[in-house]
Amino acid sequence: MTTGGWPYRYLAEAIEEREVLVPKERAALINAEAKLAALGPNLPFPHSSAVQGADRLRELRPRSGRSPWRALYRQIGGEFVIAAVGPEAQVDPRGFTTACRRAEARLAEMESERR
Repeated sequence: MTTGGWPYRYLAEAIEEREVLVPKERAALINAEAKLAALGPNLPFPHSSAVQGADRLRELRPRSGRSPWRALYRQIGGEFVIAAVGPEAQVDPRGFTTACRRAEARLAEMESERR
């Protein structure tokens, strides 16, 4: 998808994860996606942040970080790939870690298929 200058896309599993969010949180995430599309790698904190201890993974932080949900993504080539949606780390530390692992595994599989 492109709603601005930077293309982004969701992996199929991440779309499913986004769709189960309550409408208010899904709308906040879609808003954050528009900011990512507009600013790309220049999207500042608190809207985006590097995930500590993860391999090149970033978190999209809806509502300037006030949302209890995160979209986990990585820039691959000229696009951003959103690989998982999960809970915010302080709300659900175990759930956040699990979502990060899912995102990393999905991205690794995608990147190996491209080679």
